Amino acid sequence: MAGPAETVEEESARDLRFAARPDLASAIEQWLNWLAHERRGSAHTVDGYARDLKDLLKFLEQYQGETPTLAAFSSADRNDFRAWMADRNQRSLEPASTARALSAIKNFARFIAKHGLGQNGAVTAIHNPKLPRSVPKPLNAVEADDALDAVAGLHETDWIGRRDLAVLTLLYGCGLRISEALELARRDAPKPGGSLRIRGKGNKTRMVPVLPVVAEAIQDYLKALPISCEPEGPLFLGAKGKRLSPRLVQLAMQKLRMQLGLPETATPHALRHSFATHLLAGGADLRAIQELLGHASLSTTQRYTEVDAAHLLAVYNAAHPRAR
Repeated sequence: MAGPAETVEEESARDLRFAARPDLASAIEQWLNWLAHERRGSAHTVDGYARDLKDLLKFLEQYQGETPTLAAFSSADRNDFRAWMADRNQRSLEPASTARALSAIKNFARFIAKHGLGQNGAVTAIHNPKLPRSVPKPLNAVEADDALDAVAGLHETDWIGRRDLAVLTLLYGCGLRISEALELARRDAPKPGGSLRIRGKGNKTRMVPVLPVVAEAIQDYLKALPISCEPEGPLFLGAKGKRLSPRLVQLAMQKLRMQLGLPETATPHALRHSFATHLLAGGADLRAIQELLGHASLSTTQRYTEVDAAHLLAVYNAAHPRAR
């Protein structure tokens, strides 16, 4: 069965066209370079921050009636930023998305202040939108196995099918974020019994043990890969030989949802949730799961106890004779 066309490429932050005058555009370019090279942010993170700032500047251009300058950004007040956040709400953007975007704007404001380019204290006083407490939505073990069994069959091209199987097996078998998996270099390809050094959020590194089935899936993909791959180059490639786009992995999961009848919550990130939930159900220590996931706070990991408790309650209600 033919799968999603291999046409999606990562959009570089440098390709974004900012609604900004030259002085502000120059400051933005310096900031993006700093994020990428000094802070060692992933391409995914840098592009996300760039898009968030672009969204604000496009709004300010319409709201203030002129293309923003560095001075105009520095003089923007609380009402300007609150109006932007209200506009995002009217566009039905999720509070979590706006919170992330506000974080990016604050990061840029701190950067220009630190480097003597401008000063905006108003944005730092803006509180993040209140976020609903979300509970992870994992796949159950059967759904996860079915997804891994079926993903290679989505493609007529053998190596692409093996690649997608390797990526999903890595997400489920090691609990990686999709950005972490796609940032791996060819030299990072694990051997059976080995481990991976992962650079996660906040540039923090962690060691993750690799199951034999994960290492084997990656080695099978590399054996079938018809494109030469340098040790420093990306481990997972698209059809044109560039770093695999997260969007293609998302499209594969979308196809699996349709084919297997999986819930709408069955996304690549749900495989990371499944990794943690299934470990917890199997008796793994919460602290160990925290380390494997790279969570800074144990409270983040504790959300999985709520998932497990909900599962146990569902089993109890279905099985106990007095529950009906």
